[in-house]
Amino acid sequence: MAHPLSAPEPADLREEVFAALADKAALPASAMIVLGLLAGVYIGIGGILATVALAGAEAMPYGAGQVLAGLVFSVGLGLVIVAGAELFTGNTMMTAVVADGRIGAAQALKALGIVYLANLAGAVLLALLVLGAGLHEAGDGAVGRAAVELGQAKVGNPFAAMLASGILANMLVCLAVWMAYAGRTLTQKLAGLTLPVAAFVAAGFEHSVANMYLLPYALMVQGSVGGAGDAVSLAGIAGNLVPATLGNILGGSLVGFAYATSTDEAGEKTRTSAGR
Repeated sequence: MAHPLSAPEPADLREEVFAALADKAALPASAMIVLGLLAGVYIGIGGILATVALAGAEAMPYGAGQVLAGLVFSVGLGLVIVAGAELFTGNTMMTAVVADGRIGAAQALKALGIVYLANLAGAVLLALLVLGAGLHEAGDGAVGRAAVELGQAKVGNPFAAMLASGILANMLVCLAVWMAYAGRTLTQKLAGLTLPVAAFVAAGFEHSVANMYLLPYALMVQGSVGGAGDAVSLAGIAGNLVPATLGNILGGSLVGFAYATSTDEAGEKTRTSAGR
């Protein structure tokens, strides 16, 4: 008999994740909106911590600063998983649940659309609150400069590069979600999600919901940062979010389909062997 705190077998974990995704798609629209707003705020909180960590990080080796930012950013997904919220990027695995026949395509599209817009609203609301709090002035303006530099690095890049970056980002985020579901305690869940999240942030990959906070905040504070110019614009934000979102959908779908196929095949082999 398996220990109650041991990780589930891959096929059992797949069943647990897919059942949870089907339940998410069946939530009332009002619940999706509220929980989506919360997720936008929670991921934005991770963005706040990452920006603070990067303030003055020029005194550190580049890689060390990026990894530190990634580690503290993971609190955002931790809040989503443990406190409970609806995050668009993790929910993109619903495409595999549609293929599995558990929910309809229209139901999944509706759920993803509502949550995406709610995430955006929550992230922008948080950016406005952080602006009002004057965080960009902290560290003699170091936090504001870090936010603008981060935002500038995310706009104006080639569409294909941002699409590929979005795929990689959400493969790691969905793997973080998958690992968190395998945990049976708070510590296990947080340990499971932290390193994949830190990896995508450290590498600078494009996560649409994180960018829903980071880019509007950079737009809001760039006028207060000397010499920052106006590199971040509404057009630049849209030019980032479109390929990042498409990439995130593809990345989440790849993870979902991969586990749907592999665990089905493994289960079939097990049943065949047992029947011999």
